Amino acid sequence: MGTKGWCLLFCLVLSGAADTAERQWRAVDVVLDCFLVEEGKHHGGFVSDKNAVKALLVLRQVPVLDDGSLEGFTDFQVGTLAKDSPLVTFEASVNLVQIPHAKALLHADCSEKEVTCEISHYFLQARQEATVETKTWFITNMQVSGGGPSVSIVMKTLGDAENRAVLPPTLDLPLGPQGTVLTTVAFQVTTHTPSLNFLLGSSASLNCSFSMAPGLDLTRVEWRLQHKGHGQLVYSWTTGQGQAKRQGATLDPEQLLMAGDASLNLPSLTLKDEGAYICQITTSLFQAQQIIKLHVQASPKVRLSLVKKALAPTLICNIAGYYPLDVTVTWTREELGGAPVPVSDTSFSSLRQSPEGTYSISSFLKAEPGPAGATYTCQVTHISLEEPIKTSTWVAPPGKGREVCVE
Repeated sequence: MGTKGWCLLFCLVLSGAADTAERQWRAVDVVLDCFLVEEGKHHGGFVSDKNAVKALLVLRQVPVLDDGSLEGFTDFQVGTLAKDSPLVTFEASVNLVQIPHAKALLHADCSEKEVTCEISHYFLQARQEATVETKTWFITNMQVSGGGPSVSIVMKTLGDAENRAVLPPTLDLPLGPQGTVLTTVAFQVTTHTPSLNFLLGSSASLNCSFSMAPGLDLTRVEWRLQHKGHGQLVYSWTTGQGQAKRQGATLDPEQLLMAGDASLNLPSLTLKDEGAYICQITTSLFQAQQIIKLHVQASPKVRLSLVKKALAPTLICNIAGYYPLDVTVTWTREELGGAPVPVSDTSFSSLRQSPEGTYSISSFLKAEPGPAGATYTCQVTHISLEEPIKTSTWVAPPGKGREVCVE
């Protein structure tokens, strides 16, 4: 049975599970299709077919909270792989560290999501005793699509190399008795929110957590901001001492040391806070990171007014204080008893930008109310809005009454 067939079987088990089962923890195998980057061929760019080979990652006996959907689920068997299965299979024990969001990885196929998984060689931060240096180390980066969690794990091989001749020489991997690479996970760094949207002036919490094997020491936590080609340090923690470079930036030292929670808190967001935040965790042996993209948004304020002119009344829809730049403005005209009709003969002012970075623009429309008058509506759509803002006004026929603005 191939990996796709194994996942399909798991999905069928999920669909037939009882909804009323008692929730409890259960150890299951998480199986992921990955790419293994060949040593010396990956230089920081995107992985291509020329520098990577297909691989399979089996996270063995990962604790998952079972709501009854895992009933009948069996452990993964290496012998069930089809002949066209990936060239390399990694088996990873998770006894030493926690693997958060394992359920998201396990259910990705059934949730119609994808897991991007890349494995590459890892080089230690510090030289250790010779017995440690004989091990081979790998780092695996896993990302669930659709804004799902991102997990990075560092794995070390178990035992000495038993067979390096079965695979192509360029891979040079130590294989276990079943022809798989046997490893254990020694370190992980995770974020469950790789992309966030917050309104201007609000407070944000950027999630970043880690878990490490016994015997390792946490030495440094660093948060950096990258935006439009510029980088800066936001917050750093080193052996008990925290320092904020951005005013008000904090992390909880107790949660950091007790729960492995390195989340960063940012109050009173400005547009200067927008960008990619790098959460880098350094231990006595390892270093790994997660990237969280923070998007700061500002909702537009819309005001509709009517200016009487000699030839024709002009409607002005003023849209102010929004961010980011893209905004859509549409107009409709509705006569009494009729349906709204789109109006396209509009014009716009030049774009204006405030000192804090938000944008404003005005849309103009010459009103033609007709003999019975008409209601005009300005509709504004922006990414910061859950639904468009609509502002309407009734324009009286020439020489009759006043307009009435309805927000």
